[in-house]
Amino acid sequence: MADIKKLQNGSDIRGIACEGVEGEHVNLTEDAGNRIGGGFVRWLAEKKGKKPQELRIGIGHDSRITADSLFTAEAKGIAAAGAKVYACGLVSTPSMFMTTVFDEFGFDGAIMITASHLPFNRNGYKFFDRDGGLEHDDITKILETASGLSVEEASLDGVEKVDSISVYCDFLKDKIRKSINAADYDKPLAGLHIVVDTGNGAGGFFVEKVLNPLGADTSGSQFLEPDGQFPNHIPNPENKQAMESIRQAVLGNQADLGIIFDTDVDRMSAVLPNGDEVNRDAIIAMMTAIIAEDYPGGTIVTDSVTSDRLTRFIESIGMKHHRYMRGYKNVINESIRLNNAGTVSPLAIETSGHGALSENYFLDDGAYMAVKLLIALAKAAKQNKPLAAFIETLEKGFEEREYRFKIDGDNFKEYGQNALNTFEERAKAKGFQIAPNSYEGIRITFDTDEVKGWLLLRMSLHDPQMPLNIEGVREGDCDRLFDIVLELLEGFDKLVIPNRG
Repeated sequence: MADIKKLQNGSDIRGIACEGVEGEHVNLTEDAGNRIGGGFVRWLAEKKGKKPQELRIGIGHDSRITADSLFTAEAKGIAAAGAKVYACGLVSTPSMFMTTVFDEFGFDGAIMITASHLPFNRNGYKFFDRDGGLEHDDITKILETASGLSVEEASLDGVEKVDSISVYCDFLKDKIRKSINAADYDKPLAGLHIVVDTGNGAGGFFVEKVLNPLGADTSGSQFLEPDGQFPNHIPNPENKQAMESIRQAVLGNQADLGIIFDTDVDRMSAVLPNGDEVNRDAIIAMMTAIIAEDYPGGTIVTDSVTSDRLTRFIESIGMKHHRYMRGYKNVINESIRLNNAGTVSPLAIETSGHGALSENYFLDDGAYMAVKLLIALAKAAKQNKPLAAFIETLEKGFEEREYRFKIDGDNFKEYGQNALNTFEERAKAKGFQIAPNSYEGIRITFDTDEVKGWLLLRMSLHDPQMPLNIEGVREGDCDRLFDIVLELLEGFDKLVIPNRG
């Protein structure tokens, strides 16, 4: 039997759930799902101080083709352990967490079957309780327990179907109605043309159950039908093809706003009427500007690859910028830590589009972020101002690139760390401006006639490689930054240098 502990991916479980990609073979089997279900029940019972028979657990899924088989496997493992199973059907990841919050459900735990934007042959499990998404160590414990279990068959006759996504959408609609306070309370989005692209993931509900009932014109929305083969484009706001697709939809339909979600709707980005993409630094700037009035002087926590121009923008509107390690759980946990220590931190957000607000349980929820954008759009329209006004002072970036320097050899962590240490020593010797309090890698800022921009070199958490992010202000700056990196890494022959272009 395969070691299911290898299925851990940070604070999630992910694996290959079906054949179809050459050289990739199934390791997230139905047997594994069954045992993982049993492991979750035992972990949850211990945490809650309840007997397994007292636990109520909801399970939902996105549009992946292996959702049904993995649901059945997980549900049988949970039922065999004695807990009650509720089937939520096709839903979003954030809505599954909310089933632990809403009075209509109040589940002890919730499971989402998803692998976010990964290829069709992948799938996985995300777990929640009332305290939020599980941490890395929680997943480790669940898998350790599951690895000692046998596959158990159980009847699913007692599984109860619930319409949790409608309750979640009522919550989103209520937020919009109360925040906009329009003359037409029932149709506060009337007169706005919103185009949505869900990439054939699970996000079609946002059009059907939120935008249309509130009066928005959603004509031109695309790829709303769930299709786990993802035939049109990868459902990923970081993907250039996906962003170009929604951009063209906005321009072609002369829409007021375009919204794009990833597969399980915990991430989003947007497009303005003129075709400008509101993603990466721009989505962070937009969300910061929208909430700045409610949290003056608040600290925005982001991942490490955000730009210096974003820092200048955040500080220009009276907020503070705190860069932290990549990984949405890292960013969220750092924002929670700051709040617990007395520093107001209302937003934790990655350039990937993962955004979590303190006002919404620190849940990374793409639909809730979209709601905040819609509220801002409607209020701006009343004042005859465009949504773009929120970020009009954000400096335009010229070019950004990401490289990955592979490390040959077995002891890659030690070699990579040695290279990083030498990189820093050489940078200091040249008098380069190294950012203080860098939680991840070495960040250097340049502002001279020769080169303007910044670079970040770091070690990958798990893989034998060193990612490099660079951003230039002018034409040619990225090439100059890349050459500086090569100079600082001279002599490290086990680093495989990628092409510069």
